[in-house]
Amino acid sequence: MPSRFIPAIFVLMWATGFLGARLAMPWSEPFSFLAARFALALLILALLSVWLVRVRLRPDQIAHAAFAGMLIHGIYLGGVFWAVSRGLPAGIAALIAGMQPLATAVLGALMLKERVSSRQWVGLVVGLVGVVMVLLPKLGVTGAGINSATLAACLVAVLAISFGTVWQKKYGGGADPVANTAWQYVGATAVMVLGSALFEDRTFVLNGELIFALIWLTLVLSIGAIFLLMRMIREGEMARVSSLFYLVPSVTAMIAWFLFDESLAPVQMAGMGIAMLGVALATRRGRAQASDGTRARASR
Repeated sequence: MPSRFIPAIFVLMWATGFLGARLAMPWSEPFSFLAARFALALLILALLSVWLVRVRLRPDQIAHAAFAGMLIHGIYLGGVFWAVSRGLPAGIAALIAGMQPLATAVLGALMLKERVSSRQWVGLVVGLVGVVMVLLPKLGVTGAGINSATLAACLVAVLAISFGTVWQKKYGGGADPVANTAWQYVGATAVMVLGSALFEDRTFVLNGELIFALIWLTLVLSIGAIFLLMRMIREGEMARVSSLFYLVPSVTAMIAWFLFDESLAPVQMAGMGIAMLGVALATRRGRAQASDGTRARASR
């Protein structure tokens, strides 16, 4: 797949995850559903690895992959799903999740010594402003679900995916992508199985919506989108990659408008434009960066 198409395809795939969760959550508890989703993804990747993986991972690579998976998939999705299931409005959860690009850029600068240019910092801040505007009509909801526990769960989730993506960049870049992702889901499944055993009754209503959501989220998100994310992490700076998440609320809102006839307010449409501007600023390479990247690819 040409690299220039990957960011757009990734954003579109990732945006559908919120709609899939909307279908699944009325019929299953969050940790139990995620445990089933991750286990199914692991099974598919284990079967694929029989034909595609030629070099097995070393024990240290396995440990790094499992740890990254616990953070990127398990704690991130588990925290957000748990908070929403406890009544936190989805708009508030999405707004907290919108801090992820900034958190990832800071961690990338600290852990990877990546230089974040002033233009990228401006782009990250502008993108966050755009996200706030897109979500603004949904932020006026109040209720018992907004409390220290649900807010803390979302904040921990954001820190987990931010730290996990930087960890993957630092320690997992040279590993086989299929084997690496499979071991990620070993870690993620273990976290969700433990959460389900400790905090849930593991009851569910088996129907078409739940089955469709499970299949869609597994194939499109847990395999398709994650493979694209891993490739972008391997090839790009963390500030550039993480800034793409600013586009997700806009694309989700557009899909919801098209499929569910949800309204789009003028402030949301303006926010979409501002978010796109922020991403453009954060992802645009300077001439020196572009030439360095070209030389690095040519030397491989």
